[in-house]
Amino acid sequence: MAAGDWLEQLEARLERQLEAFLANNPAQQALLQEQEARDRQAQLVGERSRLQRQAEQQRQRLLELAGEIRAWRQRVERARAAGADELAQRAEAHGGELMEQGRRSWNQLADLGQQFNAVENALQDLANTPRAAASPPNNEADLEQAWAAFEAQQELERMKAQH
Repeated sequence: MAAGDWLEQLEARLERQLEAFLANNPAQQALLQEQEARDRQAQLVGERSRLQRQAEQQRQRLLELAGEIRAWRQRVERARAAGADELAQRAEAHGGELMEQGRRSWNQLADLGQQFNAVENALQDLANTPRAAASPPNNEADLEQAWAAFEAQQELERMKAQH
């Protein structure tokens, strides 16, 4: 018997035993589901934080690009006013490249916004999912959920205020 086969058989056997145990112990099944929900919530909160950091970096890059574009437009005007048409054309081409970078960054920021909304919706769905009655009340889990919802609402309000 190959080592991989043995491991697969062991995993399948353990999975069957777990399923049988949970079927015979609904309270344990409810506790497992609670833990899975908390784990999913923690994963989503981490993903939300990652997306927020990326969005902030994109916003900063857009602000930097806007400053660079303004500076190059001024250079184009100065070069034209001085009769340096070739230099003005080169500066104008560079400004166009910066504008394209800005469009790409803006699209990436919009994509991050869509991903953020998907994570927020998943968190909201998770918060609205009824918990099993067999599960004992868990004040810490309720507090964690309430805090995650509060943070999500605060972040949404902050993002709306920035736009």
